[in-house]
Amino acid sequence: MRTVVLYGRDGCCLCDDAREILARVRARHPFLLQERDIDEDDALLLSYLERIPVVTIDGVEEFELFVDEFELEQRLG
Repeated sequence: MRTVVLYGRDGCCLCDDAREILARVRARHPFLLQERDIDEDDALLLSYLERIPVVTIDGVEEFELFVDEFELEQRLG
């Protein structure tokens, strides 16, 4: 099963949008979803602060700032 990670933070409206898209796609194409709050890790905060939301699939960065629902489905196979 594929693993998708959403890097974001509380209060981020783009992160909320990405979370909704991930939920819709996950209903059609099951995958393991993990969320990482960048505020809980200084290294994540430095890496992702101005790029969130960032979505990785199996450890590879696939989206930042905006998640395209159709493209996500394609990349998940």
